[in-house]
Amino acid sequence: MRTRKDWEEIEEKTLAPYAVKSKHHLGRRHDEQEHPLRTSFQRDRDRIIHSTAFRRLEYKTQVFIYHEGDYYRNRLTHTIEVQQIGRSIARSLGLNEDLVEAISLAHDIGHTPFGHKGEQALNEIMKKFGRSFEHNRHGLRVVDILEVRYPQFEGLNLTYEVREGIIKHKTSYDSPEIEPFSEHLSPSIEAQVVNLADEIAYTSHDLDDGLKSEILEKRELSHLKIWETVAEKIGKYDDRETTRTTAVRTLINFLVKDVIETSEKLIIENKIESVNDARKNGPVISFSQEVYAQYNALKKTLLEKMYNHYRVIRMAEKASRIIEDLFNAYLKEPRQIPPQSCKRIGREPIEQIICDYIAGMTDRFAQEEHKKLFDPHSIV
Repeated sequence: MRTRKDWEEIEEKTLAPYAVKSKHHLGRRHDEQEHPLRTSFQRDRDRIIHSTAFRRLEYKTQVFIYHEGDYYRNRLTHTIEVQQIGRSIARSLGLNEDLVEAISLAHDIGHTPFGHKGEQALNEIMKKFGRSFEHNRHGLRVVDILEVRYPQFEGLNLTYEVREGIIKHKTSYDSPEIEPFSEHLSPSIEAQVVNLADEIAYTSHDLDDGLKSEILEKRELSHLKIWETVAEKIGKYDDRETTRTTAVRTLINFLVKDVIETSEKLIIENKIESVNDARKNGPVISFSQEVYAQYNALKKTLLEKMYNHYRVIRMAEKASRIIEDLFNAYLKEPRQIPPQSCKRIGREPIEQIICDYIAGMTDRFAQEEHKKLFDPHSIV
């Protein structure tokens, strides 16, 4: 039987010198004894998987609202895809896969229903109270405070490294607020891997959903350099389904290979030989300049042809109305909120309680709750 100490010794012998070793993690908010069998990051991963917020990701969406179809990505399938891509990159670079896995599984745990439009709606509402909403910050709030699973403390009591990975999760569509973790220029290399894994998963699978929904057509991608690379692999297929899945698989492999090769060069060029070197240096997990330009061109096309498509805009506007209506209804009469969610009343402003409650909803629950409150024919 392998114990935690055995796994820690394996990490010391097999991981790169700049990888974070679980034995040397920077602590938890509350002191706890180490587990006899699992490393600290394995334990964090398991706590995240068993959390209520993680389970709810199944019914929180990316681009398409839940009722549009079961085959589109939701936050849970996206999270698993980020985890898989992240571990592939981490293994090739000799990083701590358990830490990458834990951060990957938690990176979207603070998201609202209805994707980024839901976040924007809650942020606009909270501005009226002199506050704000940002999903990375809320994700940290979820794992530090809102999850109630242990009698000894609030939250999940995760390690510093995982919490840092949540709050510093930075992509082209994330703008983290990192004041509590500002002592380091960069997060761990493992957290940087999750940033790029999220980019790759998000873009490639939005492409997949766009093609499947027929919002996107192959001809609209033909001018892209990155699509030329993909098209070389899929030109021989006539079947639409096979063409689409091969395109997405090829795109992911192309981007992951570029990240691994580029990052390895940057690690050597910047003389990253320890965890402290990685934290003091700027990000070293990166696309090459050439591929980054191609990737951005693909994202621009997705923005123009997919994210701004009338069907997506219509869904997004409906989502904003649902969130605004729910917030106003609860603000007018907070006793409509279940008692479990009202326990923090008196400790925090009522608008924060309502914000937390709505942010925790799934798409499906938010739509059902809206129907109960605003449909005159609905039976509560």
